[in-house]
Amino acid sequence: MDPTLSAELRSLVASARVWVSELAEEGLDRIEAPALAGPHADEGPVDPSAPAPSSPAVPGDAPLFAPAPDFGEAPTLVSVREILGDCRRCGLSQGRTQIVFGDGNPDADLMFVGEGPGAEEDRRGLPFVGRAGELLTAMIEKGLGIARSEVYICNVVKCRPPENRTPLPDEVSSCSPFLDAQIAAVKPKAIVALGKPAASLLLGREVAITRMRGTWQEYRGIPVMPTLHPAYVLRQYTPENRRAVWEDLKAALERARA
Repeated sequence: MDPTLSAELRSLVASARVWVSELAEEGLDRIEAPALAGPHADEGPVDPSAPAPSSPAVPGDAPLFAPAPDFGEAPTLVSVREILGDCRRCGLSQGRTQIVFGDGNPDADLMFVGEGPGAEEDRRGLPFVGRAGELLTAMIEKGLGIARSEVYICNVVKCRPPENRTPLPDEVSSCSPFLDAQIAAVKPKAIVALGKPAASLLLGREVAITRMRGTWQEYRGIPVMPTLHPAYVLRQYTPENRRAVWEDLKAALERARA
């Protein structure tokens, strides 16, 4: 094999190994193969003389380009929820039972941001009330010694992704203005980003949460503490992971009270 080509192949393999390692850190144990484009993708080659197929309909007639919401200069959680309405801005609306907006103290000093609702959250309309939520509540109430009602908890996306998958970029893009407005309304002194998707959105770049956790970051002048998602801790329930999250939450509470 040509030495240059061999070197390129080794570089690609090394990059792939790093990527897979980071996915494993996030608890992903499989990658779904992408579906072939078009309803007849398995019927052989396309006739170049045939007319181009029409674009598929957007699920639920969701707008391709939803107008940017106007929250005004001083949004409140009530006004943000009213503007969100019966949101149909992305395809997640088609599979939800209800919107999961947020929960807690509207004037909280400490705010928690997760990825998206799970099955129990979708059923009850509240964030972090399933198994991962029970662990988070225990961390807040038993670990930090404060009531869950004293903090504010919400997610990047407000509707449950199918099979609890990671939200897609267009779904995050549709929902992120509402998260921004929630943060502007609450005005927390510190934010805890629970898991990679929340940390990546707030920091504006892809992060490996197991490497980033425990280090102070910033979102629009607000200190951000990235930490492991409670669901990850449940999957990897080790003394090291529990201790790491405890230290992160303790540091966040101290910063919020400063």
